[in-house]
Amino acid sequence: MLLAFDTSSAAVTVALADPVSGVVAGSSTSVDALRHGELLAPAIAEVLATAGAGVQDLTKIAVGTGPGPFTGLRVGLVTARTMADVLGIEVVGVCSLDVLAKQSDLALPVAVATDARRKEIYWALYDGPAADGSRRRLEGPAVDKPADVAHVLAGLPVIGRGAVLYGEALGVDATGVLEYPSAEVLAQGVATGTLQVTAPDPLYLRRPDVTLSGGPKSVLPR
Repeated sequence: MLLAFDTSSAAVTVALADPVSGVVAGSSTSVDALRHGELLAPAIAEVLATAGAGVQDLTKIAVGTGPGPFTGLRVGLVTARTMADVLGIEVVGVCSLDVLAKQSDLALPVAVATDARRKEIYWALYDGPAADGSRRRLEGPAVDKPADVAHVLAGLPVIGRGAVLYGEALGVDATGVLEYPSAEVLAQGVATGTLQVTAPDPLYLRRPDVTLSGGPKSVLPR
């Protein structure tokens, strides 16, 4: 079975699917931007139990690689790598913005904008869907102030939490838009080859808010 999860946003989303067909056997999504570390492991256990499966049934893990805030994103990636190492199975990464783009049922090019905090968005542009439902990324991912990229996104439907938070600055109507990546779509896309997989490495796009000290400063006169 294929286990997929994403912690790049405020949502902790988990799904279990057939590794070939992508048929989902169970899924769970919770939204709490401050509790990724507390929510992920129980969500995985819940999804496995719902499907009547155990970790011994897993053959592959897919994890969202962001971009996203440092702490939440790290929870998912460390969990994926650790589980894959212990179980001796393959782990792959997928850009979380690609997952959101694939979730859209619009037969048009789309833009994805997620919350990057600091009043910024992570964004990317995508072509219209191909016959198999895949979308080609045309630009991004990048991180910017909404007003600075409004002209780039102009005229495109914008999906993601960033559109909800900064709809006015982006000049879009965010009513009813998809806000968070779906682990179900992540699992289906990896199983069917309609999402591009990469190494499970984080897409931070900028330095974390907290950095290690460079050591004590000298108080001696120069």
